[in-house]
Amino acid sequence: MTSDRSICHLTATELARAIARREVSSRQAVEAHLARMASLDSRLAAFVTVDADGARRAAQMCDAASAPMGPLHGVPIAVKDLTDTAGLATTYGSLLFGDHVPAEDDLVVARLRRAGAIILGKTNTPEFGFGAVCTNRLRGPTRNPFDPTLTSGGSSGGSAVAVASGMVPLAQGTDFGGSVRTPASFCDVASIRPTPGRIASPRRPLGWDMLSTHGFIARGVDDLELALSVCAGGDANDPLSLGSTDDDRPVPDRARIAVTPDFGVAPVAREARARFAAACEALARVADVVSSSPDCGGAIETFRTLRAAHIANAYGELLRTRRAELTPTVIWNIEAGAKLSAQNYLDAERRRTAIYRSFHELFTRADFLVAPAASVLPWPNEIADVTAIDGAALETPIDYLAVTFIVSLVGFPVLTVPVPRGENVLPFGMQIVAPPGCESRLFAFGRVLENELGFSHRRPPL
Repeated sequence: MTSDRSICHLTATELARAIARREVSSRQAVEAHLARMASLDSRLAAFVTVDADGARRAAQMCDAASAPMGPLHGVPIAVKDLTDTAGLATTYGSLLFGDHVPAEDDLVVARLRRAGAIILGKTNTPEFGFGAVCTNRLRGPTRNPFDPTLTSGGSSGGSAVAVASGMVPLAQGTDFGGSVRTPASFCDVASIRPTPGRIASPRRPLGWDMLSTHGFIARGVDDLELALSVCAGGDANDPLSLGSTDDDRPVPDRARIAVTPDFGVAPVAREARARFAAACEALARVADVVSSSPDCGGAIETFRTLRAAHIANAYGELLRTRRAELTPTVIWNIEAGAKLSAQNYLDAERRRTAIYRSFHELFTRADFLVAPAASVLPWPNEIADVTAIDGAALETPIDYLAVTFIVSLVGFPVLTVPVPRGENVLPFGMQIVAPPGCESRLFAFGRVLENELGFSHRRPPL
């Protein structure tokens, strides 16, 4: 139980329980995970920054406490390098911020610390989170632990690899168009993208922006529920968070599930469709499964427009003043929004509203909506972008994310779980979508899939 190897195999929930019972000290847990990082991260490149000294000091404080500080007391975790951490370098994956050390924690980080979590370091991400491969001019590529020649996915690839490889049991991430879900699918781990506002973001410049959310990556559903429980809650400076409520009605004994391989519009590879179809056959053992989808006509163009507008608004000044220091991917993303008009934006919002209402209508007939968590399987790190699927060219470099960004567009919560697979078969994940505020129901159903169908993480052969 107390060997370094066995400690790194524990989930965050198991480790928190062991520390609370003093079966394992926080210092033991920190040292075990730091040793794991030292042995693996030179090959996998999951971390941009490691704070070994800070983690040891925090562990000493946890071990000296007379009682647990919170539900994550003494548990080592990682934070994505897009999220501010006070006193710990936060680069946003960019050389422009290579020496940036925030003075304050992002609220999600402050809540994790208050719950007793110990931050071991910051995980890798493409520059500003824009990129299909988790690499930047500071670190990377972050390599898939199941095959290091392949990508871990973007943009929370560092967090997914850190969790899958046992360097931490739990990691924070962010998700705009699929950034916790795609890496989770590629790395055989679970993720939660909660309802926008469930985790307040009071420093977000656009207070009503629901495209991007904080999320978490773990090796099991219990850990995701634990992480969300300590980070959820409103803040007066985040208008979205004030209307966030929890719908904890029980899941029916036999849930009604609508399944779609592509929402009717998303490009999805034949191999991903086959893996998804096999997973849906397994679902029929525990639920009533019907093929159905919301009307998502125009969703791809709508997301492109809204995403481009938001990126141009956030990073346009950098393009004007420091273009030579930006990667081509970031430049393309900013320029995509430069010529949009107010009418373009409002037309996209009108279509988004119609798609949102179609999602709500579907949930009058179903408890959950299930779709693939990725349109493709992991590809070689040397290929920067997905430009075609099954030989059919994509119009833009982000279109391979349509199967995930359609859910981002409407802001429904989504749990990603690994699907069962054979030996030497690459990981693949499945999205489970529920109505806003229904995270508790997602977790309950996720546990059914883990326990009864084996939709759960398998350790990589490291």
